[in-house]
Amino acid sequence: MKTTLHLSLVTAALALGSVASSAQTPADADSDDLRAVFETFRSDVNAFKVRTLNQAMQMTGPEAERFWPVYRRYEKELAVVADQKVALLREFAERCATDSLDDAAANSIARRWLKNVQARLDLWKKYQKRITKAVSPARAAQFLQVEHQMALFMDLNIAADMPPLGKVIKTE
Repeated sequence: MKTTLHLSLVTAALALGSVASSAQTPADADSDDLRAVFETFRSDVNAFKVRTLNQAMQMTGPEAERFWPVYRRYEKELAVVADQKVALLREFAERCATDSLDDAAANSIARRWLKNVQARLDLWKKYQKRITKAVSPARAAQFLQVEHQMALFMDLNIAADMPPLGKVIKTE
């Protein structure tokens, strides 16, 4: 329960950080400060994920030696996918704030969002294979379970802060 509450608070802060950063423009003086706050949140989430994976997987020493280098590569690739998601959230929030979400923009954002979701799924598939090979199929399944749960928390927090499309889309 305590772990779930902590995760909810961290992910909510991360989600709010990404949505709040969407209101900034590159010209804003606070843009760099906001980016630093966002990176701190990301670092906190990553540290929490490592603690959670350690607790959930309870790997032996040799397993951990094989798992963590693979996991670090995964996190680097996941950061790229996450940055793309943040860019989409920023664009969506900007269009909502400026009342410029028309059908063409909504279609473009939706297509890129689905591509981003697929990129995360493809990354999970890729690293399930790598962790299976490096450690075992059972450890890869545990990894996927934890990653999926973390992703669900993030996605739910982000979705809760998004405006409903019916109120912001401009039809032609």
